[in-house]
Amino acid sequence: MEHAGHAIEWADAGWAAGWLVAVGVLFRCGVTLPLAIGGSPWRRRLWATSVVVVACALAALAVAALALHDTHVDLTREKAYTPSPQALAVVAALQAPVRVTYFYQGQDPNAQRARQMLALMADQNALLEVATVDPEKQPSLAATAGVRINNAALIEADGRRVIVQGTDELEFAIGIQRVLRERRVTLCFIEGHNEYAVDNEEYHTHLDAAVGHSHDDSASLVIETRGHGVGRWRRTLEGLGYDIERLPLATVAVVPAHCNVVIDAGPRTTWLPGESAALRAYLEQGGAALLLHDLGFVLEPGLASLVSALGAVPRQAVVVDDVSHYGTDAEMVAVTGYDAHPITAKVSYTFYPGARPLALTTPAPGISVTRLTSSSPASKVRPVAAIEQRAVEAVATTEATDEAAGPQVLAIASEGRLTPQAAPMRAVLVGDADFLSNSFYPYMSNSDVALGLVRWLAREEALTPVRPRVPVPPLVLLTESQLQVLYVGVVGVLPLLSLALGLVVWWRRR
Repeated sequence: MEHAGHAIEWADAGWAAGWLVAVGVLFRCGVTLPLAIGGSPWRRRLWATSVVVVACALAALAVAALALHDTHVDLTREKAYTPSPQALAVVAALQAPVRVTYFYQGQDPNAQRARQMLALMADQNALLEVATVDPEKQPSLAATAGVRINNAALIEADGRRVIVQGTDELEFAIGIQRVLRERRVTLCFIEGHNEYAVDNEEYHTHLDAAVGHSHDDSASLVIETRGHGVGRWRRTLEGLGYDIERLPLATVAVVPAHCNVVIDAGPRTTWLPGESAALRAYLEQGGAALLLHDLGFVLEPGLASLVSALGAVPRQAVVVDDVSHYGTDAEMVAVTGYDAHPITAKVSYTFYPGARPLALTTPAPGISVTRLTSSSPASKVRPVAAIEQRAVEAVATTEATDEAAGPQVLAIASEGRLTPQAAPMRAVLVGDADFLSNSFYPYMSNSDVALGLVRWLAREEALTPVRPRVPVPPLVLLTESQLQVLYVGVVGVLPLLSLALGLVVWWRRR
């Protein structure tokens, strides 16, 4: 049984309750039943022997019942002794045998906890077999398995093997998914147009001024960075077992066939016509593409025609949402609800810094389109200049006027056939790339969306969504409307309630 947030195994709980009852009965009998009775000597010996035999039998049955129906209850607030729901879900979904051999360091308390977590995970599904080995006590087993590091799990299934080092049950769950994956999945990041650096390891932090900032405004204050990047996202994808490659699309005639998903993260300069043709040919052959086209990026006519056939075209504008946004910046559009789709099935609150709206178009006849997310009905649209235009012209001294526009589509997912003869393809178009950059990827559900996009495009949406833990400072992120409600409650309602209670006490004592 798991407590608070996990499914309760009521049958095992019943056996545990029965054990408690049996122990209580034994205790009661031990207190009240006499060991000696009157009568003949053989009768006294028979009584004493019967009491001892019955007591031992009841104790043995109680212990056997408890051992065969082990019950786990974790009453700690942090659930420190319970595997995460994601890890348990991965184990519960197993349909093929998996063996995990954990080589742990006996003196490491984190490794001891990992042993307990693996044992609890094995209790969830008979298809998961877990063995633990202390290399200091059993060095031959570690040498035979080829494991030369401590706190490493050797995960095996159907002749495949994966070694995961760590003490986190989420890493073990990801390792189980990796070893069950029967194919290599390669993610090809397009480069050559000043896209976000996939190898970037830096932390990028914005320091908001009193009036907010714009992500394409040179006056924005940025600290602790040498440039935007998606290094955090890349490291998470590699942790999930995906292969990462860089794809200089301008130097290849066709997209390599081994690229399962092509990703274009925040290009700044316009593509060449040959690149657009290569991407179209790749999609017609059944490929998958994630296009993250941020503010100011100008689509080459061939690329614009392709994304129009997918169902939408990015507008040269930025969405301004005065009602639903993160913090005090109305251009950091907050989204608290998503349309039904496998990508966003378990996503709640996300935000998109400097997002451009998507103008819906009539897709190709064989393409079905799903709107993934939109801004609130109070949204406005502010025109922005293309990046090339801003690079050669002086910055205008007057600000563009916001135009009331209502809900704006921020992302779509398309699947189907671009032509009747083409293979089924998948594609996602998002009017923002900042939300999965190093600055914003770990916060709220941004990482869940980023990983959901890749899983769906890689046709792995049926897998239990698991992501490695990303260390971030403890923060409470709220939308502007949530901040207003909190302010009214703390500054207005609570003082008035205290005053009202004081008046009631005064009136009753008057």
